Amino acid sequence: MKVLVTGGAGYIGSHTAKELVRDGHEVVVLDNFSTGHRWAVQWGELVEGDVGDVALVARTLRRYGIDAVVHFAASAYVGESMVDPRKYFRNNVVNTIGLLDGMLAVGVTRIVFSSTCATYGIPEQLPLTEEHPQKPVNPYGESKLFIEKMLGWYAPAYGFTYAALRYFNAAGADPDRQLGEAHFPETHLIPLVIEAALGRRGPVDIFGTDYPTPDGTAIRDYIHVTDLARAHVLALRQLEAGNSVLLNLGTGRGYSVREVIAAVETVIGRTVPARETPRRAGDPAVLVAAAGRAAKVLGWTPKCSELVEIVRTAFDWHASQS
Repeated sequence: MKVLVTGGAGYIGSHTAKELVRDGHEVVVLDNFSTGHRWAVQWGELVEGDVGDVALVARTLRRYGIDAVVHFAASAYVGESMVDPRKYFRNNVVNTIGLLDGMLAVGVTRIVFSSTCATYGIPEQLPLTEEHPQKPVNPYGESKLFIEKMLGWYAPAYGFTYAALRYFNAAGADPDRQLGEAHFPETHLIPLVIEAALGRRGPVDIFGTDYPTPDGTAIRDYIHVTDLARAHVLALRQLEAGNSVLLNLGTGRGYSVREVIAAVETVIGRTVPARETPRRAGDPAVLVAAAGRAAKVLGWTPKCSELVEIVRTAFDWHASQS
């Protein structure tokens, strides 16, 4: 297929572009570089611009004969969304409407959407299944849920076929060291711990040590970015078959903050400076996916998402950037 990857200069988008090309697809990346990196666009053609520019989207789809869209472009900081919700509803929701308008203008009706476990809100039971009530507790999750709902209405009205993939905690880096995680500011735990271990920043904050978990720190489900990328390729095959899907992408296994720190210390062989701080408002004690549906529907199971493997690939990439 010929695939447009919006936000393809970003962390997950760039890894997915590589995986798509590896699988034999032709890729075009659309990115405005507000947060992405030019060095990350190594696979496929590049079109620079905004995903909400309807005319640009339609022109790009027509010019390259695009068959399907994989949509990553979005603002993705939970904390920022709480203080600037307007940015999130404009960038995530309004711009996605522009993307969909551009697709409709040229008759492209297949889309894989980058959603999030943040659409669930505070867990009512664990592990989180796809049927869990969706009650976001921040504008970021709310914006992603709104897009899921839009796609649900677009399917019968306009003949859209879609996959909404709800990620848990993306982590790790390309095993070939060609790509890695580089956010500014960085908010994800594993790169923060690695940078602290390498002396590139101060102590890593442990937000909360009194959770009802075995070691008192919060537990999250970490999924290797290469495994995530592969799931997008498999989701495209479902779209080709005419099937819309809503799926969790996680491992079903959670690791605590202290376990992450210990894994980094094991891989690097250094002590990680850390400091204990109070909990952050709205942080659940545990977020772990029920991942069985993705295995059943896509034939997808994580291949490289053991914590030590995630940390090793992330460290190798970060170390190569010095």
